[in-house]
Order: sequence, then structure tokens, then C-alpha cells
Amino acid sequence: MAIRTIVTEGDSCLAKVCRPVTDFNDRLHMLLDDMRDTLEKAEGAGLAAPQVGVLRRAALIMDGQGGYIELINPVITWEEGSQDGPEGCLSVPGRYGMVERPQKVTVRFQDRNGKDQEIHLEDFLARAACHEIDHLDGLLYTRLVSRYLNPEDFE
Repeated sequence: MAIRTIVTEGDSCLAKVCRPVTDFNDRLHMLLDDMRDTLEKAEGAGLAAPQVGVLRRAALIMDGQGGYIELINPVITWEEGSQDGPEGCLSVPGRYGMVERPQKVTVRFQDRNGKDQEIHLEDFLARAACHEIDHLDGLLYTRLVSRYLNPEDFE
């Protein structure tokens, strides 16, 4: 495993729509493992492939219990409710803002071996999944911010 460089706002990778993953092989597994190591080192809550310069539909989020949810070719199939909360991003260091997201989502995706999966997420995990899936569509949270917050509030 390796720590990859996280690209930051202004890098063209962050503005592009990612291609679907079609090969569920060792190369994908290495990417996912590297992303997990990179996320752990950066102490973030989620990471999408374009954030490490790879334009594929792959992301992972922390599951809140010390593990990770790997989302390959994710699609939100259902959402309910609304939550307005603070967000930051490893690709936009030092900036935070209030973003409205669904309170609950269902995500259809594939696991690292290509097996179809579906997961229901609520609250922070729903927010994290939406944030990472937006990355796969070339959308940074900064385009959704209703108001920016002071970085000191998060230190």
C-alpha cells in the first residue's frame, strides 16, 4: 500500500466526470487500499478516486465503526429528508461551509469484486456518501455552500 497525493481545488481532475469501473482486478484493489491508507493519514471521513488523480467511479467513506465502505460505480437510488450541516474536503484544505444534503439515502453500488450491493445510510454517513459521489461527477461541495464557516470552529 502507498500514500497517494491528494489533489486540491484547481486541479482539472476534480472538475471531470469519472468513467465507470469495468475491471475488478488487482489494480482496482491496489487503488482502494492506497485510498484507505491515504484517507487514514489525512484523517478525513471519505475519499474519491479523482481526489488522488484517478478518473474512475470509486470512493470510500468511513463507516463510523473503524471500518470503510467502498463504493464502486455508486448511484443514489432513494433519498429522504434534509439536513443542513458543515462540510469540509481534503481537496479544499482549511475551508468549511454549510451544505444541505438528504437526511437518508439508499446507494446501489458494486464492491471491490464487482458484486452488486445496496446500502441505506442516514445522517453523517448519508452526507459523506453524497459528498464523495459528487466528486465522481466533478462537483466540489464549494458549489453547494450556503455560507462559509470559520476554520477555527473546527480545530
